[in-house]
This record gives sequence, C-alpha cells and structure tokens, in this order.
Amino acid sequence: MNQAKPLALVGDEDLLGDLLKVAAAAGCDLERAPDAGSARGSWARAPLVVLDGQAAQGCERVGLPRRSGVVLIASGTPPATLFERGVAVGAERVLGLPEGESWLAGAFADAVDGPSQEPGRVLAVVGGRGGAGASVFTAAVGLAALRSGRRTLLVDCDPLAGGLDLVLGAESAAGLRWPELALGGGRVSASSLRAALPGQDRGQGRLTVLSCDRDNGELNPQAVATVLTSARRGGELVVCDLPRHRSEPAEVVLDHADLAVLVVPAEVRACAAARRVAGQLFGEATQAQVVVRGPAPGGLSADEVARAVGLPLLTAMRSQPGLAADLERGRPPTRGRGPLAAAARAVVEALCEVPDAR
Repeated sequence: MNQAKPLALVGDEDLLGDLLKVAAAAGCDLERAPDAGSARGSWARAPLVVLDGQAAQGCERVGLPRRSGVVLIASGTPPATLFERGVAVGAERVLGLPEGESWLAGAFADAVDGPSQEPGRVLAVVGGRGGAGASVFTAAVGLAALRSGRRTLLVDCDPLAGGLDLVLGAESAAGLRWPELALGGGRVSASSLRAALPGQDRGQGRLTVLSCDRDNGELNPQAVATVLTSARRGGELVVCDLPRHRSEPAEVVLDHADLAVLVVPAEVRACAAARRVAGQLFGEATQAQVVVRGPAPGGLSADEVARAVGLPLLTAMRSQPGLAADLERGRPPTRGRGPLAAAARAVVEALCEVPDAR
C-alpha cells in the first residue's frame, strides 16, 4: 500500500509555487486538490494538510471534520483574519512564507519518513593522535550496526582524512559526496538522503555513507546540522568521523552527539596527545569515553590509558592481523569476528543504551 501524501489546497498560484518549492527541497510529493469538496476523500488519511485562507473557508463551508496536522499559509506576514480562520478549522499552525519555510520543510520531511520505529542516535569518533585509526573504527561501527539490522549513516567530517568512502572500498560507488550535496539550513527527509548517497543493504539494515572527496576541503556547518537532524529524526544511527582540531562542523556534531569516543593507541605519547585533544574538543556536556587500541609496546593496560587520558574506558581491542594490508588493497573491515568487530559492537550497544541527548 502506498503511503499517503501531504494534501495541499492552495488557490493562490504564487503561493502554491512557493509551497511546491519547499516540498521539493524536502523530497516530498504533494497531493493537490482544486477545492475543499474534492479533498474529502484524502482529508482524513493525509499525514499533513496545507491550506490558504480561501481553502480554509471552503473546508468550513463543506463541513470537513477537524483533524490534527492542518497548517494555514500566506505570503508574507499572515493577516489577523487568517488566524481567525485557523481557529475555525482547528489549524495547528499559521505560517507566512518565506519566513516559515524552514518549519514547513521539516513538517514535509516528517511526513515523508513517517514515524520512526527506532530512536535516532549520533556518535562522534575522534582519533587521540594522528593515525589512531578513527576513520577505520568509524567504518567498523557502521558495519557492526548494519549487521545488527540498523539503518546507519556514516558522515565524514574530516576533509583531510582522504575520504571515508576509501575506507569502505566504495570510492567508485554511485551517489553524492559532500561537495555535490546542495544543502543549507532547514530539513531534508532521511529517505531522500538514503536514496542520494552511496550505500549497501543487508536484511532490514542499510549502511549509507556521506564522504568528503579528494579535492574540496570545506564543509558547511548548516549542511552538517541538516544531515544530522534529518537522519536522527528518521531513526538512523549516525556515526561521524571528526578531525582532532576544533572546527565549526565538528562543534555541530558534538552538539548533536549522544556519545563521543576517542580512539587511543596504547602508547605513552598517544595518551598525552589524546588528553589534549579531549580537553580541546569535549565540553562538560559531552558524554565521551575511550576506546583503546593495541598493541601496547610498553605494556600499558587499557585502564591505565583511560586514566591517563582522563575519560572512562568503553572498550579495548587487540591489533587485528592483516587489517592494514586489507585496507591498502581496498578491502573494507567487513569481518564479523575479530578484535575490531567486537569493539565496534560494544560501541553500538553503548550508543543505543545512552539517554537521548536531545
């Protein structure tokens, strides 16, 4: 059965054109009705109804029942009479365009995605020092979530790391990368993102990746916020690979994150570097924990590393034989067993258990 579309009853052609642009930006198709009488069959089942003032009068005149999810719109500042008509038809919102476009785009995105069965979560992954393996661990967490049947989005927020698609062996996969994704503020549906980006399916799960490319080093913080908000509201598990330095995109991710993990090799210098990274990136509101990566040349234990960094220990992993050679040959870390996969599963479980940061 096809999902019902939002219903639009807007007679003003200029206003209708503005409405269609907002819907298109959110990846939403609208059902249009010429008048209130012809809308009766769709009135109850539409997830959202958008009316102008004349249509609201028509709905009242033909006796359409009150329902939730009705929005009245106008060009510019809504007149007082529109609020009166809104009360008469039980509208939840009265909006003027273009001022109300952001809210309306969000409502359209919610209508496209429908209610999420799973709560969305955002994870930030940061390397404690250069070469700590944060990008590889980001990919491993995404693959672990995919094996568990979750819808997961990997977001590359480190333009200097070479591209998260390379870690997954997906550099030739069809789909958009950051420079091609024309997003600013507002909202886009999670389903539209999944359709536009490279990804792979496994059972009920899907792993989608939004990667930097090898040329463009700039990320728009507003676009990062749009992606995180939309994916979270769509029930996605969002895993973000962050740089070790402060940046506006990194701050956006950390503001949204339910959990941050710092990947730290079990080495004395790595501990010193990771402590400084944690001090620069993580504020008091950030729930951050350490993932310790072996081997430990000097015999440092995982607990000693966590104490040196000054963060709780989430999990530790031994080195995985053959991993570096596999990555060099374009083979992603897809093994379901081994130290890397076990640590990634532990992080997925921890992420799903933390309270919603919102």
